[in-house]
Amino acid sequence: MMKRSHYFFAGGGTGGHIYPAIAVAEQIRKVHSEAYITFFCSERTIDSQILAKTGYEFFPLPAESVSLRPDRLLVFVSKLVRSYRFARDKIGPVAGRSVVIGTGGFASAPALLAAHRLKVPVALINVDIIPGRANKFLARFAKKIFVQFEDTAVHFSKTKAGVHVVGCPLRADFENPDSSRAVFELELDKNKKTLIVTGASSGSMSINDALCALTKDLEPFVDTWQIVHITGKRDYQRVLTNYTDVGIGHNVIDYFDDMPGLLACADVVVGRAGAVSIAEYAAAGVAAICMPYPYHKDRHQYLNASKLVEAGGGVIVDDVVGDCEQTSKNLLRELTALMADDEKRKKMGQKGRAWARLDAAEKTAQAIMSL
Repeated sequence: MMKRSHYFFAGGGTGGHIYPAIAVAEQIRKVHSEAYITFFCSERTIDSQILAKTGYEFFPLPAESVSLRPDRLLVFVSKLVRSYRFARDKIGPVAGRSVVIGTGGFASAPALLAAHRLKVPVALINVDIIPGRANKFLARFAKKIFVQFEDTAVHFSKTKAGVHVVGCPLRADFENPDSSRAVFELELDKNKKTLIVTGASSGSMSINDALCALTKDLEPFVDTWQIVHITGKRDYQRVLTNYTDVGIGHNVIDYFDDMPGLLACADVVVGRAGAVSIAEYAAAGVAAICMPYPYHKDRHQYLNASKLVEAGGGVIVDDVVGDCEQTSKNLLRELTALMADDEKRKKMGQKGRAWARLDAAEKTAQAIMSL
């Protein structure tokens, strides 16, 4: 008999808060096929877009990030209370057989607060090198905290929780990816190398701008390379227009949900340096050009990327705030060097793959099921 039968995952707002939870849920279901899996997420479109395809039950909560502005504070409190009550009512009837797992973001707080009040065991999954505000606050309620990096453990040293350095939980498809769907749907030429450009689940305007500024400079690679550019929904039409007269083969899309399959086609990837993203680049064994999001005060994407760079699996290109021209020049230099050097790409991919921890989801799931 399994000690627990209901697993509630709470978090959202970005794919980075949802994909690790899905990966752990997959492993729980692998061991316990009758387990009940439920997600509490944010009301952002990306959350529902990702979760709707999983078959898991999910509930968007009206919670939003904390604001101390007088005109927003009352709204924040009101939505937090509504979300808390909703989560409590869902968890309460099965409290004795449940675990609640927080993955970060403002959507995690109501469910974890409800779990604490109901005396339901709480676990945290924290894959960024520096914990966000929600996880720093909620760690006091956790029995176990799962982190990707050794460096993260110190941020939870004052809690009573056991901190486990397991890596970043990735979906099972990263272990044995199937590239056939991506090849078919995106009409990829198997005789050409593939550059993937991505701004993560929501897209990145500055990465899009940097690529758009250098596409003409990639003409020397027209016979040997092709581009898959994932723009995000808001920027799709603008970026598509930019490619009108571009000679190198290309496919511009707003979103693609099978990243294990797509990255399996890649020879180089250019993208953000969220904790999940760098773990995916490494697992795919693809040479990575990381462009950390430049507006985080704690620079956690830069620190995430530095771990992959130290392992030899990637390089960092600064996204220079307010200077697209300089960003594009920096990117072009690194990109053309990799596109022109087969051996360098191969070695980077191998080193990244060696650094990847493909058992993170399994280890996390096993520990959660023991709570």
